[in-house]
Amino acid sequence: MKQEGSNDFFSTNVLGHPAGLFTLFFTEMWERFSYYGMRALFVLFLTSALIDGGWGWPREHALALYGTYTSMVYLTPILGGMLADKYLGNRRAIIIGASLMTLGHASMAMETHFFMYLGLLFLIFGNGFFKPNMTSMVAKLYKDHPEKKDGAYTIFYMGVNAGSFLGILLCGYIGEKVGYSWGFGLAGVFMFFGMLQFYFSNAIFGEVGKPPTGESKKSDASASISDLTSEANGGKLNPFSTLELIWVAVIAIGAITWVVNDPMSKVYSFNLFGNSQNSGMVIITCVLLFLVLLIKRISNYSPLTRDRLFAVFMIAFFYMLFWAAFEQAGGSMTIFAKDYMNRTLEGNGALFFKIFNTALTVIPLGIITYVLIKLFQQTYKNYKYANVSLGLSFTIIWCIVLWMLSKEFNNEKTEIAATWFSILNSFFIIALGPLFSKIWESKYNPSASIKYGIGFLFLGIGFYILSRGSADIPMGAKVASVSVLWLVGAYFFHTLGELCISPVGLSYVSKLVPERMIAVTFGVWYLAIAIGNKLAGTMGSKIDQISEQNGLSSFFLIFTIVPIIAGIVIVILGPFIKKLMRGIH
Repeated sequence: MKQEGSNDFFSTNVLGHPAGLFTLFFTEMWERFSYYGMRALFVLFLTSALIDGGWGWPREHALALYGTYTSMVYLTPILGGMLADKYLGNRRAIIIGASLMTLGHASMAMETHFFMYLGLLFLIFGNGFFKPNMTSMVAKLYKDHPEKKDGAYTIFYMGVNAGSFLGILLCGYIGEKVGYSWGFGLAGVFMFFGMLQFYFSNAIFGEVGKPPTGESKKSDASASISDLTSEANGGKLNPFSTLELIWVAVIAIGAITWVVNDPMSKVYSFNLFGNSQNSGMVIITCVLLFLVLLIKRISNYSPLTRDRLFAVFMIAFFYMLFWAAFEQAGGSMTIFAKDYMNRTLEGNGALFFKIFNTALTVIPLGIITYVLIKLFQQTYKNYKYANVSLGLSFTIIWCIVLWMLSKEFNNEKTEIAATWFSILNSFFIIALGPLFSKIWESKYNPSASIKYGIGFLFLGIGFYILSRGSADIPMGAKVASVSVLWLVGAYFFHTLGELCISPVGLSYVSKLVPERMIAVTFGVWYLAIAIGNKLAGTMGSKIDQISEQNGLSSFFLIFTIVPIIAGIVIVILGPFIKKLMRGIH
């Protein structure tokens, strides 16, 4: 039986799926375009010299702010998801989020301190409204069509990778070659187009995603206690006590204050806690209080639920460690690309890069344009304004791409943009994703702990390549000229690691956690990612200090050793984690 009000959604067909799925695909694509486009430029803009259009910040300051921003965008989805479920509905929350992010990118383009911080604030809260509600829309639309859900999410996440690929490529190129304001502004333009396309076509979703009514709330509340407390749904209820809610509030206020204080104390020498020692004590106390609360609450559930929740949070801990290293891509690895690599090519090397870059750009964009044409054929009559917005956005994209490629071919020398290397992650995911998917579906599919172990090993190998590539750079050097192949190799192995780890965690959350706890558990999962991102910025900010004392090679060697040790530990813990899963594979 189809979900009530979603008949129009399932009445159309584009490449074997409803046209409405591709409305979500392109909305998500433009949001990821804006997020990754801005992220690719952010640290470069802050650290580039004034004469080059940047602000000339020390790397430590820039990476501290980068870590705070990328961690906060993973905290606000908890709040945005709650507001959507209780008051706004998914659709309204998505439009609010997209609008805030459009304003955020526009503010960043102003290039003043006030507007930069205002822009970051808009982006953080905009992402909070947008991110959880897009994935929730897909889940709700396919609730009664489970056989189509895997394919739907595959298509949806192709939109994620397509957006990040195009955003890094074009915003990065425009920002570096034309001006940072233009790069930040371009991210906002396409976020605006994404919002318009979604707004003008949201009727295709029927009743799904509308604000909750009194009737629907009453229906949810009428679920029997026996259903809610069944063993399959987590056993006995475990509501938060008043003391626990106060406990959560204290931890949240302390941790968020520390996250904001970190860049503030470095950039403006104003420490809310007085000094760095007090600041360190605050965050350590918050972490310990959180762990005690987490163990206390999990221990109150039935043995089956308790064990499975412990398994989830052990996996989340290692996922946090992975993210702390992997997210060097937007920080220290971007700095390495900008300042330590020979990005100027001549002769046959330049020609090869131009041809490769053209194919790398035109082929994926051509495929996405083909999907766009198929969508037009199904929806143009009923959703003209949405399709006009989408068509205009792609016309602009093609114009920018053709201008960029012709500009590069007209130059004898080629200087590769520092941001260009970040697109390799999306390219390798698109190229290798189907292979890994087949392996996970075959008889060779390893356990979760083995996948994590392999993923950490690949991550460590990627950083070892960077460590070897920077071995001849003198201690404390701010510039060098090593081969681009070192960074290409690093991104290749990092992507292999991501393909082993990233899809696994979310899958196990959905399998191990009772339905009534999924929202809260995903909140903790996002918290793990947020902590990982903040750790990435904090550790990355030590690049100059470590380079001056022990050399840049030692900096990357740390990120080699720690992931490999983490991989060994989780493999050793594998049998214990498997036991905690209680029969879930």
